[in-house]
Amino acid sequence: MHISRLFDLIPHQIATYDKKVALARKVDGQWKTYSSREVKSIVDNLSLALLASGLDKDDKIAIISNNRPEWNFADLAMQQIGAISVPMYPTISADDYQYIFNHAEVKMVFVGDAEIYAKAKEAAKGTSIRLISFDRIDGCEYWEDFLKAGDNGNLADLELRKNGVKTGDLVTIIYTSGTTGRPKGVMLTHGNIIHNLYAVEDRIVVPTGEGKALSFLPLCHIYERTGSYCFIYMGISIYYAESMETIGENLKEVQPHIFDTVPRLLEKVYDKIVSKGYELTGVKKSLFFWALNLGLKYEPNKDQSAWYNFQLKLANKIIFSKWREALGGNVMQINSGASALQPRLARVFWSAGIPVCEGYGLTETSPVISASVCNHKDIRIGMVGKIVKDVEVKIAPDGEILAKGPNIMQGYYKQPDLTAEVLEPDGWFHTGDIGELHEGGYLKITDRKKEIFKTSGGKYIAPQPMENKFKESPVIEQIIVVGENKNFPAALIVPSIQGLKDWCKHKDIPYTTDAEMLKKPEILDKFQKEIDEKNKYFGKWEQVKKFVVLPQQWTIETGELTPTMKLKRKIIHQKFAKEIESMYQ
Repeated sequence: MHISRLFDLIPHQIATYDKKVALARKVDGQWKTYSSREVKSIVDNLSLALLASGLDKDDKIAIISNNRPEWNFADLAMQQIGAISVPMYPTISADDYQYIFNHAEVKMVFVGDAEIYAKAKEAAKGTSIRLISFDRIDGCEYWEDFLKAGDNGNLADLELRKNGVKTGDLVTIIYTSGTTGRPKGVMLTHGNIIHNLYAVEDRIVVPTGEGKALSFLPLCHIYERTGSYCFIYMGISIYYAESMETIGENLKEVQPHIFDTVPRLLEKVYDKIVSKGYELTGVKKSLFFWALNLGLKYEPNKDQSAWYNFQLKLANKIIFSKWREALGGNVMQINSGASALQPRLARVFWSAGIPVCEGYGLTETSPVISASVCNHKDIRIGMVGKIVKDVEVKIAPDGEILAKGPNIMQGYYKQPDLTAEVLEPDGWFHTGDIGELHEGGYLKITDRKKEIFKTSGGKYIAPQPMENKFKESPVIEQIIVVGENKNFPAALIVPSIQGLKDWCKHKDIPYTTDAEMLKKPEILDKFQKEIDEKNKYFGKWEQVKKFVVLPQQWTIETGELTPTMKLKRKIIHQKFAKEIESMYQ
């Protein structure tokens, strides 16, 4: 069956796989599942309810919720009547909600829970926006009650509506979280996203019609959303994790074959594993770090000698098998995107029989431009995979990656001036990333164009590769390299408290409170040694000369990270201006 609109995915799934479990979510400690046919029935009914409430083609409807099947129901139901979805992050402020409601002219909002409802209600004050909730909340219309409005609807009328929706029609406006300024509304069509489904199909190694995916990245982000459409298309059951805190537990329960993630979460998994290694004693501890060191030398597409292979096989049996178990025991593929993955993490996970595949793209590209081929021969560690079919990539004279193809957005909603800044009349899109093409199609990202800065000595500094290198230290959780127009680079460091505790234990240093420990000379000396060690990988002009260790974590909630865990550099520079200045006095 040909997919020409995204809502065709459900009839396609019924005709091809007829899944017993299409979508699943944990409710009151039990997994509540929906078959392909149940999804279609609910979606059709919800479409009829939307029509009965007076909504029409091209009307904008917002979804603000954590991942759950109701998110998909609302998304697919509005597509069927030609309405345009405006997905939003649950974590952003009421002020941001209000800006997007007004800018997109939103008529209805689906909210997930009471906390989101409170923010949305405040943002919708003085408007006629109708709020509908997925949880039962006092004072808010419940979605199952709203659904009843579709009971007397006519499915023949709905079919006519569906027939009026074309491949080139706008399906969504996604307001990018952005690392600076107000969010921009990226306009994507059915065709933009459908191209991506077909483009990445051959990069997924889970057999079609089989397997389970665990979903925890926000569905409002195009990466997870396109991923979920792809799983529906390929007949892979989607299980929604309860929260970011329960991922470990949910992995063991669901035993997924595939999931999408961001490097930050893989770093946390790795740090947790290493932390457990430090807790071991005697032979067990020696074996653990022997296996880890073997993994850090791993090259998936290189035969490293019979002796190395023999040792790795042994390490897999006695150590790495436990890593695979912690991820549920069935993982065939982990897709990593949204920011750069440290090559050593990719190496060690591949050595442990856990294939981590990097991809690259932006909201504006629906999102995939390149994706790894998930096998030992074709994977390239340190690169973001091969360019996907029907997408062209070229490198501009200044190193910027330009992309062209059926996946490129229509533009920024109501902002033709900003569209013209990134989209050339002949279709080439300026990504804002700096990169290189290798081996006829492998893409390597070297930095963000806007993040590169110049010192007062006129030397260019690319902070991202440096930050990735420094984060290899077990005592550094987060770091930002600064120094624009200054005479040397410096850094703000957020420590890994667990890493520090492990190191103190190893050195027999009694650990008191975090605040007290971060002032101790021997701890600051440890950070200095870590910085000195990693500085060796960079040119003299790039090396970090001074640093400040901060006592608090950077989070989405406190404003230093975007919802996909990228650094909001401008915000960090503003918030910690005093600390930055202190390094240059």
